[in-house]
Amino acid sequence: MTPRKKDPGFNEILAELEEVVEQLESSDVSLEASLQAFEKGVALTRSAQKLLAEAEQKVQLLTGSGEDPEAEDFDDEDEQ
Repeated sequence: MTPRKKDPGFNEILAELEEVVEQLESSDVSLEASLQAFEKGVALTRSAQKLLAEAEQKVQLLTGSGEDPEAEDFDDEDEQ
């Protein structure tokens, strides 16, 4: 039985995405290689967005705030 590959974490995805950006910024990359790198970057971005959404959901669950926060007026009466 082969061990299951662990999904990369946010920091690993971000590091890999930075490598893709560097590759795309390189002037000696062919069009085909650029398209492949772009596709990889899109997939990495989607993975990162999914992890961020899951983290946000956990924070909302832990804090009990299932609603979007609303702006409140700042009351500076204490400073007078």
